[in-house]
Amino acid sequence: MVNNRQIHVLAAVIRAYIEMAQPISSKYITQMYDLGVSPATIRNDMAHLESLGYLRQPHTSAGRVPTENGYRKYLEIIHKPKRVQRNHPELVEASQLSEMSKQRAVDVANALVQLSGETAFISHTEAPGTKWVHMAGVSNLFGKPDFADIEKVRELAKVVDKFNTVMTGMFDKVDSDVNIWIGSENPLGSNVSTMVAKYELPNGMTAVLGLVGPMRMNYQKNMRLLGEAKRLLER
Repeated sequence: MVNNRQIHVLAAVIRAYIEMAQPISSKYITQMYDLGVSPATIRNDMAHLESLGYLRQPHTSAGRVPTENGYRKYLEIIHKPKRVQRNHPELVEASQLSEMSKQRAVDVANALVQLSGETAFISHTEAPGTKWVHMAGVSNLFGKPDFADIEKVRELAKVVDKFNTVMTGMFDKVDSDVNIWIGSENPLGSNVSTMVAKYELPNGMTAVLGLVGPMRMNYQKNMRLLGEAKRLLER
């Protein structure tokens, strides 16, 4: 069981790790987040979160990093953010560059890459049994510090190689909400997280738009960007 304060500690660790990409210490959390408790309390809370499997401690560091389960717990906290109808000018402009639905989707995906720093993809049915898939910003994935290890780079390359095939299998699993798959539950590989939303095309058919990044991706920001992109493409 976790109490309210420990939930805030977990969220603080994850937000700090998203930004820094290195193990987070209790001292850092105490200095950067006003949680109203002593450093000793933060240390105890982090140890408790580790015992529950939400954090882990790399052997070479005194700090801790989130686990898959930690990210999933975090998503329970943020998965229903207030629906702020913010319009990013870059997304609005991208959605208006072309009259053709396919090109509009490409333009919006490219804008998502710039705004999120992740890899974006789009897919829709062109004919019975045929899927069209487009990826943008693939170099962003390989540039993340999360994939500095050569074995992880090899795994990531395999993900990119099989992307079209996996995307075809994923298409029917996506509902109208923003769907999120993390790590081992992710069809695209255990080292990444995938965020996907389905939207309606003008001809009544459906398409999907998504982001792929490390498990350390900024879920809250990316959920809002993806939701906004979906609304613009459905106009």
